[in-house]
Amino acid sequence: MNDKRAVLSALSQRWLTGGPKTLRFEQSFAAQIGVKYAIAVNSCTSALHLAMRALNVGPGDEIIVPTLTFVATANAAILCGAKPVLADVDERTLCISAKDILPKISARTKGIVVVHYAGQPCDMDEILSIAKKKKLFVVEDCAHSLGAKYGRHETGSLGTAGCFSFYPTKNITTLEGGMITTDNSNIAKSAMLLRNHAMSRSAQNRESIGNWYYDVMDLGDNFRLNEIQSALGISQLRRLRTMNAMRARAARVYTKILASVKGILTPYEAGKRTHAYHLYVVRVLKDEFGLSRDELYTRLVQRGIGLSVHYTPLHRLTFYKKFVGVHGNFPVADKVYPELLSLPIYPAIRMKQIEYVTEQIMKCQASP
Repeated sequence: MNDKRAVLSALSQRWLTGGPKTLRFEQSFAAQIGVKYAIAVNSCTSALHLAMRALNVGPGDEIIVPTLTFVATANAAILCGAKPVLADVDERTLCISAKDILPKISARTKGIVVVHYAGQPCDMDEILSIAKKKKLFVVEDCAHSLGAKYGRHETGSLGTAGCFSFYPTKNITTLEGGMITTDNSNIAKSAMLLRNHAMSRSAQNRESIGNWYYDVMDLGDNFRLNEIQSALGISQLRRLRTMNAMRARAARVYTKILASVKGILTPYEAGKRTHAYHLYVVRVLKDEFGLSRDELYTRLVQRGIGLSVHYTPLHRLTFYKKFVGVHGNFPVADKVYPELLSLPIYPAIRMKQIEYVTEQIMKCQASP
């Protein structure tokens, strides 16, 4: 009901885009993450694109990204004219491998995009140390990790900029939407300009000063978040801690039950990191479990359980094969990909539902 009231409130105001709700959402989000600036946009893809534009990524540049991610992470580099260079992942956390970043750095490397996979923060100490030595920026793809922490710091506050998603499946939603977070005023100013066609004055500003004139300062785009979405975001953000606690509780139940199931590896929680559990990803070890991931997937779907696989590694996708080149060896991603299975998790999931999922997994094992 709070979400509905927030949306209706936004519908009753003068401005439906570029108004006070968006500003308030940005201010609340910046406070949540612990940064100076938050810039609302219409998707995490737009956030990644604008962050790279603001960091002057362009033709000839190389951007290191993990191969185990959604395509938007790498697409943003290509949309800026740069080349994504794929890196392998850590076998335990499934986040980008700091060890595989170093050999991927060349004279053309401009930055690193880390993905806090499933809600688990990456090894930021080692990655930031590499970036500092090599004078590279670090953009955090936080699509999975709103509310996750590395030590005492929220994801999205550790790198040069953070990029968040508010897609319906994420830890909070505005239906579609995203946010850029940063302490860098130049990045913030550039992103705010570029999200609105790079116009020197917004419609609201032109009306307030009584002057129709505006200039266009760069090649911008329409990446705005509207007032209705922002109002929903404000309402959702108030419940973030509660909803993440519910996700964590569900994850603990899954882990407790599945710990005794031979051949099912539950998510690894690395030290000094708080997992946001956007996803609950297990690994199905065929030799021990008795069924492959795909066989288990088929049987569980037939029993009414919604599942997914996150993700097909980028280097296995037709479009991205052209970017692999001499750095086409990803032993960890190739090993874990056939084993990954995302089980149902969301704040409102009931214990009976978790018990049903785990019972069916055990029944499938008992009758391969």
